[in-house]
Amino acid sequence: MAPRARPAGTLHPPAPGASEQIARQLRRHLEERHLRPGDRIGTEQELADAFGVSRPTLREAVRLLSASQLIRVGRGRAGGIFVARTPNEGMSRNLSETIGLMLAAESVSMDELLDARLSLEVPLAGRAAVNADEGVVARLEEAVAAAVGHRPGTPPFNEADARFHQILAETAGNDLLRGLTRWILEVLQPTLVEHIGAAVDAEAILAQHRAILRAVRRHQRGAAERAMTAHIAYLIEALEGLRAHG
Repeated sequence: MAPRARPAGTLHPPAPGASEQIARQLRRHLEERHLRPGDRIGTEQELADAFGVSRPTLREAVRLLSASQLIRVGRGRAGGIFVARTPNEGMSRNLSETIGLMLAAESVSMDELLDARLSLEVPLAGRAAVNADEGVVARLEEAVAAAVGHRPGTPPFNEADARFHQILAETAGNDLLRGLTRWILEVLQPTLVEHIGAAVDAEAILAQHRAILRAVRRHQRGAAERAMTAHIAYLIEALEGLRAHG
């Protein structure tokens, strides 16, 4: 069982909106202590005492964070309040679900999402080129190799493609940007593959990934950004080509 990490100090009960303020302070506590999913924060009474608020106020704050899927409440002798997701993971999940609903309702277009991808993934590739070490390069090489011999739209190709982009996002070294781009892999990528999987060439995608990899290996920020721009531009052209013929 992970060690309990209680908030330091006692806070005077704020009012009004006490539960919202306590929820914000609890969220900040998770970030500052770098708590991970499964870590035990404490019991309802322990947290109410630590924050200097009543149990009903603390309970409402817990409800707010539970609704955001950041924490969960365990029952029984080994129960308590536990971390369910990190704040960044919670943000990513909420954003992914929102974008998924917008796609389903057709209130946002694939063109808008690909344009957003240009804005996010191009600088991420550049940052990854600056930060990458030999281990990152090896992982990117493995992701490229795993896609060889498979067609776009098939599970092996899709998984390798998603892994390639995820490694770049992780290597960029910015947790907020990484959280903002998670929707690319969870929402956009499956939808994009469904739309244009048959219209893209596997060798073209692999060549684009290798160009990004080459720039990352050489720590060439500008080259990595240009290679990622070319990769996403290819996907945009494929989507436009399908519309022209369909």
